[in-house]
Amino acid sequence: MGAQSGVFWWRMDTLSAADIITDVIRRGISQPAELSEKIDAIAESRDFSGNRAIVDLLADATLAYEGRRTAFLEFADRFQKCHDAAETERLREELARMTFGN
Repeated sequence: MGAQSGVFWWRMDTLSAADIITDVIRRGISQPAELSEKIDAIAESRDFSGNRAIVDLLADATLAYEGRRTAFLEFADRFQKCHDAAETERLREELARMTFGN
């Protein structure tokens, strides 16, 4: 009983945002075979279904996207309000890097 209880608590500690979603919308997607294999490997390593792995990956990607967008908007706001020439140039370069890459 103790081992099962430990497993239960471990699983409770690893719940993600996808675990508390109440509304579910079904979508069908097509994906390259290579990506499908990677998703299956992730799902197997976490003892999840492929669909659950996709939901978790999409939730993580959405959070990362929102974080990058928030950071960009904060830099843009600081750039717009900045009056120091050196700081303006640094912010301009950082915004360019965020927009166009290296």
